[in-house]
Amino acid sequence: MQLKSGTQHWGSAAKFFHWTIVLLILVQGTVGLIMVDMPKRPAVIPWYNFHKSVGLTILALAVLRLLWRAFDQRPAEPPDMPHWQALGARAGHALLYVLLFLVPLSGWWFDSVSSLRPLYWFGLIHVPPLGGPDPSLPDLKEVARGRHEFLFWTLVVVASGHALMALVHQFVHRNNVLGRMWPASLQPRPKPVPLPEISHAPDPAPAVSAPAVSAPVDPNQRDGA
Repeated sequence: MQLKSGTQHWGSAAKFFHWTIVLLILVQGTVGLIMVDMPKRPAVIPWYNFHKSVGLTILALAVLRLLWRAFDQRPAEPPDMPHWQALGARAGHALLYVLLFLVPLSGWWFDSVSSLRPLYWFGLIHVPPLGGPDPSLPDLKEVARGRHEFLFWTLVVVASGHALMALVHQFVHRNNVLGRMWPASLQPRPKPVPLPEISHAPDPAPAVSAPAVSAPVDPNQRDGA
């Protein structure tokens, strides 16, 4: 497991920021869509507090992720990816970064101009407001709400397009764009290289050596001569 990214893969830190933010956005969107349809009773307050705290967490993680990107390299694009697709991917990533900041900030601003109750991060840390209600702008609360909802749905569209293109590159073009961001536990393990088969042919029969031929004995030669 490598903390920093390489030329062909994302590092463990980038994967942590990516998938944690993805999970929190899914939770945040689900909670937000549920709580707006709930009756306005005291029982709904914990839902709103949780929603606001998760939004602040996403904002903090987006800041940390952007700071990490300043020191971490970006893996090279697949060699078969056209130049215009590479530019589009970079533009899409930049737009996602912008929305990861604007959506939580707009929610923070909406909570500030609503001025309902003090904002606490998971009930632990007081978060100061971003401004407050303006008597000269009676519709400011609705304006803030509208901008927050518009930015949220924009994030949904952009993130869905980003995920769709990652799936296309992974399973249609098969250039492992999505696989580079998968956690290490989901990375495909390399197949073992098969060992060469050893032939079990029978050993060749040993060669039959020719009988030794002794030199002829001279009959005129006497022993000891």
